[in-house]
This record gives sequence, structure tokens and C-alpha cells, in this order.
Amino acid sequence: MSFSRKYDLESQGNFEPFMKVVGIPDELIEKGKDLKSITEIVQTGNDFKITITIRSNAIHNEFTFGQETDFATITGSKIKACVNMDGANKFIVKLNSVTSVSELSENKLLDILTIGDITHKRISERI
Repeated sequence: MSFSRKYDLESQGNFEPFMKVVGIPDELIEKGKDLKSITEIVQTGNDFKITITIRSNAIHNEFTFGQETDFATITGSKIKACVNMDGANKFIVKLNSVTSVSELSENKLLDILTIGDITHKRISERI
């Protein structure tokens, strides 16, 4: 199953507690909690380019399954990590203390980010 598409953020849960625990300042959390994002994924075999755009800001990451790469994070830092497939429609990456699982299901992209006992869930719809 190919992940290549654009996805529009439909809903998200537990945004504020998750952003606080990763160190985002309260004023930025307040500004960002109702913002929508567009996620664009371009997949060529095991190579991925992912761009998440919120207004005029974008986070861009490129990776190949099983190879360590530098990831840009929401805090602006870079973290070395390795992305692994879990079945045909799910990939997992551990970014220091944050585990990110992305799963494609028909026309939806589900992203689950977990740190400790706090989980932030994002559901995006294919556009």
C-alpha cells in the first residue's frame, strides 16, 4: 500500500498535555491548538519524503526504512532516528523519548505520538 498522498488534519486528541510535556511554551500551545495542517507524503519504494505544513511553516523530513537519519522536530531540534515498517501500512520511529506510529487505513492517516503515559492522536483524511 502506498502512503503517497496529501492528508488534511481532521481531528486531534490530547494536544495540549502532549505539547507541554515535549517542552512547547504555553503561548505557542494556545496559538497552535486549533490550527489545521496538511501532511504530504511522497513514497518511492522504501524512501519517504514527508512535509507537514501549518500555515506558512513546514517541517520536512526524508528517510529510508531501516537507515538512521536526522529528523526535524516540532521543537526545532534535530534527532537521529531510524524508521521501521510494521506490516504493509504502518511505520514506527522512536525520537528520543517520543514514539511515533503512523498507520494508513483506506482514506485516513492515523498518527499516534506517545511520551511516557501521554498520547497525542492525529487523524487526517486523504485529499
